Amino acid sequence: MLSSMIPPAQQQSKPSMDLHGNRNGSSPFVAKVEPPREAEAQTFPIAGIAAAVICGLLFLLAIVFLLYKVYRRKCSSQSKYERIGKDSKLSPPMLKIEGKGMTPPTLDIKPVQFTVPPTTPTREIQDFRMSTLASQERTADAGIMNNGVGSDSESNSPVPSRRSSVTEIPGAYVLGEINPQLYKIQDDEEENNYFPEDHTGRIWFAVEYEHEAERLVVSLIKAKNLPSRVLGSVNQCDPLVKIFLLPDERRHLQSKLRRKTTNPKFDESFVFQVTYKALLQRTLRLTVCDVDRSKKHKVIGHVLLALKDVDFDGNEKVVMWRDLEKDVTETVSEKGDIEFSLGYNGDLERLTAKVLGAKGLPKPEGHTSLDTYVKVSLLHINKVMKTKKTSVIKRSTDPVFNEFFYLKVSSEQLDTTSLSIAVMRHAPGVKGDKQIGRVVVGPFMYARGKELEHWNDMCSNQKELVTYWHSLT
Repeated sequence: MLSSMIPPAQQQSKPSMDLHGNRNGSSPFVAKVEPPREAEAQTFPIAGIAAAVICGLLFLLAIVFLLYKVYRRKCSSQSKYERIGKDSKLSPPMLKIEGKGMTPPTLDIKPVQFTVPPTTPTREIQDFRMSTLASQERTADAGIMNNGVGSDSESNSPVPSRRSSVTEIPGAYVLGEINPQLYKIQDDEEENNYFPEDHTGRIWFAVEYEHEAERLVVSLIKAKNLPSRVLGSVNQCDPLVKIFLLPDERRHLQSKLRRKTTNPKFDESFVFQVTYKALLQRTLRLTVCDVDRSKKHKVIGHVLLALKDVDFDGNEKVVMWRDLEKDVTETVSEKGDIEFSLGYNGDLERLTAKVLGAKGLPKPEGHTSLDTYVKVSLLHINKVMKTKKTSVIKRSTDPVFNEFFYLKVSSEQLDTTSLSIAVMRHAPGVKGDKQIGRVVVGPFMYARGKELEHWNDMCSNQKELVTYWHSLT
């Protein structure tokens, strides 16, 4: 009712009040006062910089502290293992003896002198060696002049060495220099200096067999009247000697080269490791060669010595001389020789063996005739895989067979396969045939010498028959 009594103009002029006593449409404050924003922006960067500086200083202090701790630990570890040097002085320990004060003990430390041996010979050692070599050369020259050999011999004695041969032989090696006084031969009285026409040279050597060590020692002494490359000259020959123990012809021992002499002195020894039973079936061959300027070995001559004819029972050196022969033929072995051919076809994986014949087969005691056949056995890792036989040839010590045998062998098995060819004596009324001798051909694992060479020639010349003579053993 009161409101109706108030005029409308007054009602509009009076603002309305809210619950808190404020007038509607207006703020309780006439004007709001806000803090300045520029001062707030200036205080924030200064505080951040100060905090970063403090953190950096703390980080540096932490690093310095860690480095200090590491340094102290390193110093403490090194102090336990100090080296005693020239400048360092050790304080001796103090000893307290009852009734006396602290007195340092006296330590008597004496230096130990030692020297490191020189890697190269000193001047004194070199002078001593040179004087020794000079005296040896003077002695050798004086001995040569006294013997009347002249410039044909060597003036320098060979230096002992343990050289291996050009083709090494297991169990064989160069023994070195020998004492010439042990093999001294009087030239005027005992030695025959007569040389016939077309003479190719003469060689002196010695052989000895040591039964306990089972080794053969061959000593080369000297050679004389070797041919010169220039007629009328005595110094146009550079000889050396190759030593073979047959039937192994692929490997040998070799002497040192003697330069510009037709009457060389060797004074060298060589050793072959061989049993006495095998020795009686071996033949010693000495081959003298002349080495020309192009390093080619020209054969001057050979010497053959059947070791079964040498008396080795006395354990003494047997000195002998032999004239060189240009062409030598190896004597037939005790049990005879056999000839056969081998061929291999890799495409067909087939090994062909052709038995041709044999010669010099010994007759059994009390028999005037001999019936023989050949047994061919194929072995793989020493195990018999196949055996074949030829027909029997009656009443002949030189039988001829001419029979082929074909054996299946793959190319992968060639290195582990061997072939045994045995000559058998056929005795109809006796149980079991006796073996006269045999030959084993194959790779290096099973064969040596001529037997190995025959096998290698077969492998390198496939689809061809390779024929060899072999001695029965």
